[in-house]
Amino acid sequence: MKAIVDQDTCIGCGMCVGTCPDAFRLNGEGKAECYAEGDDASVQEAIDNCPVGAISEA
Repeated sequence: MKAIVDQDTCIGCGMCVGTCPDAFRLNGEGKAECYAEGDDASVQEAIDNCPVGAISEA
């Protein structure tokens, strides 16, 4: 599954990176970005647990 991170909403907490490092990373601005498809369950967990709701399914 691929996801999209709203850069205006993201606070860079890194929860998604910790949950699914195969799909998420922090960019140069310290905000999360989805750079690859990840395991569906892990990406969905990152979407569901983002504290500010910045991640959505692509």
